[in-house]
Amino acid sequence: MKQQLFSNMRKIEKPGAKQETPPVMPGWLTGKLLVAMPGMADPRFARSVIYVCSHNQGGAMGLVVNRLFGDADFPMLLEQLNISPSFNTPEISVQYGGPVEMSRGFVLHSSEYLREGTMRIDDSVAITATVQIIEDIANGKGPARAMMVLGYAGWSEGQLEEELKNNGWLTADLDEEILFDQNLDSKWDRAMAKIGVLPAMLSNTQGNA
Repeated sequence: MKQQLFSNMRKIEKPGAKQETPPVMPGWLTGKLLVAMPGMADPRFARSVIYVCSHNQGGAMGLVVNRLFGDADFPMLLEQLNISPSFNTPEISVQYGGPVEMSRGFVLHSSEYLREGTMRIDDSVAITATVQIIEDIANGKGPARAMMVLGYAGWSEGQLEEELKNNGWLTADLDEEILFDQNLDSKWDRAMAKIGVLPAMLSNTQGNA
């Protein structure tokens, strides 16, 4: 498994393309948080908090932001990409982003860092999937706030809407403190509190996402 990790990070994600913040249409959840309902049937997403990177008529893509990826760590990533750490290299956990393409790496980060291959999701958050950002982080020149994730969660056309209708998820506005906090275990409870609901009140009732 070790040799497969991070194998899909590329030097340039979209050569020459200038990434702009995409328009968010009414009803779309790009830039929002999905918070799993207490009765989430899929164990892969139990008590998960997901940041929605893209949601449109073709489907949705998001990153789980409150679960570690096994024993993978940032030094392992640097070793596999032949990048030497420096005294400025920060401590960054490697997180499980979802069950799709689990060898594919992404860096979700604050939007002041913009390079070729970076896609701004909204005014405060961006995503980059190139080796360059890993080199910059290793040299202490990366974004102010960042998380490294492997894999992602994906929904086909209409699938997320159906799961919301069936009360699989609640939605919340972005909270950067929840998003980037290294205390992963508290994120689900904090996201629930942000919505203003008590999990115990939802466990035996039909909520409305």
